[in-house]
Amino acid sequence: MITRKEIAIVLAMAVLLVGVWLLVSRVESANDGAQTQFVHDAVQNAALTCYAVEGAYPDSLEYLRSRYGLAYDESRYLVTYDAFASNLVPEIRVVEVEADE
Repeated sequence: MITRKEIAIVLAMAVLLVGVWLLVSRVESANDGAQTQFVHDAVQNAALTCYAVEGAYPDSLEYLRSRYGLAYDESRYLVTYDAFASNLVPEIRVVEVEADE
């Protein structure tokens, strides 16, 4: 026969497992956001370096890759770089591409 104490232990373990699962999910989500921000910052820093050295913002990501060593995982991140004018800070957007599991 199952006692109340055994039921309480099973329920406590279930609650603990759900809590751990929620914590891990939250940490993974925060980590993904930090990595996306890191890619954004890398693109922005490369553009700012180009502006400081050459006096103009580059017109493409390819220019930053070839001249300033910009590198990121293109299969994981979609980066849009909109340079309106060479003297205005370009608009940079980074989106993490969903991986098929």
